[in-house]
Amino acid sequence: MSRVQPARQIALDVIRAVEHDDAYANLLLPPRIVRARLDPQDAGLATELTYGTLRMRGYYDRVIALAARRPTTEIDPALLDVLRLGVHQLLSTRVAVHAAVDESVELARSVGGRAGTGFVNGVLRTVSRSTRDEWRERVLAGATSDDDRLAAEWSHPEWVVRALRQSLAAEGRADELVDLLAADNEAPRVSLVALPGLAEVGELGAPSGRVSPLAATSGGGDPSQQRAVREGRARVQDEGSQLAALLLSRHHEARPGERWLDMCAGPGGKAALLGAEAARVGATLVANELVPARAGLVRQALEALPGEIEVREGDATRFGTDEPGAYDRVLLDAPCTGLGALRRRPEARWRKQPRDVGELTRLQAALFASALDALAPGGLLAYVTCSPHVAETRAIVETGTARRDDVEVLDAVATADEVARSAVDLASGPYVQLWPHRHGTDAMFVALVRKS
Repeated sequence: MSRVQPARQIALDVIRAVEHDDAYANLLLPPRIVRARLDPQDAGLATELTYGTLRMRGYYDRVIALAARRPTTEIDPALLDVLRLGVHQLLSTRVAVHAAVDESVELARSVGGRAGTGFVNGVLRTVSRSTRDEWRERVLAGATSDDDRLAAEWSHPEWVVRALRQSLAAEGRADELVDLLAADNEAPRVSLVALPGLAEVGELGAPSGRVSPLAATSGGGDPSQQRAVREGRARVQDEGSQLAALLLSRHHEARPGERWLDMCAGPGGKAALLGAEAARVGATLVANELVPARAGLVRQALEALPGEIEVREGDATRFGTDEPGAYDRVLLDAPCTGLGALRRRPEARWRKQPRDVGELTRLQAALFASALDALAPGGLLAYVTCSPHVAETRAIVETGTARRDDVEVLDAVATADEVARSAVDLASGPYVQLWPHRHGTDAMFVALVRKS
């Protein structure tokens, strides 16, 4: 029988599923913790081991290659995952050396048999004989360029480092790159949203948020134990996502009977907030999602809401053709690289490649054009991405509006100053770009466009 602590076994299982089955840690880990009935301390350990290992995978691979004296591509993938988990414990936690090494050896036995245990033991013993500062010096000494040095130290792919620098430079803030990379490696605060008309921020028993007027910042514990969360009147939602939806719904006073559209609604967080806002002002909402499974998540997210909300399954690029001029407000939360949410989805940094940007921008441009065509005269579009990549943000807006004489890009920063809880430290308009290191949110981008 395995002597491995359940928290470590769960962490390894999730890491392996993420690495080899394209699973998502934020979807897989919580139910595994529940099924194993881990106490809060072990649940916290499983969470830290999983997310910490995934975040720092790139750095740990460089350490492992040095300690093993071979490229990680020559190491059995299952044993490599065990080593990553072990190195995380040795270099980034207070776990005792003997516990980190001994339990890693047991994990190696479970995934690779007796043959891999000696190798894992040897590599981790080598790692344990030097301090974290000594390993950092060795890793950085092997960097081939300044960007590679940043990629190594902060465990981001080099192309992501370059993209984030370009995004910051667009605001004149390229000197904040290290702060941003460091923030990507910090566990995010848990933010809750009190859905308007259903809950009040004060009943969430947590301090108010920094950005969204509907937000509370959880001080710890399981948010699902909150009564308002259990009843669907409050949700876990990043403050940046909350503000993005509110910039659309509260830009100007809504008229009863307005028609609103969430073009790419899955998994439903922004749709729930828009649905509550629509019910408050007498508007109707259509929430569309292409993928049936994600459309099911949207329906679940909307179950507790009042008012008329229609959930559709379909290709959002068809709205402009099939329903031209039909909607007063449109949210286009476009599919993107997700580079703005690396704190909460650390595996995204390793999954995406530069070639993905080209494929996504073609889709984003088609969706943007469809959204503009679906707007009624005087209608408002909020174009949103959870990525600060210039090609996915301002380039889409500027290219998409340059071809038309019936649209106007509005000053979203001015709207944010009116809607947000307090003054938000944003660059000059017209676009809102939030940052983890500045605002404590995901790096959400929002552009507001009005149709004449």
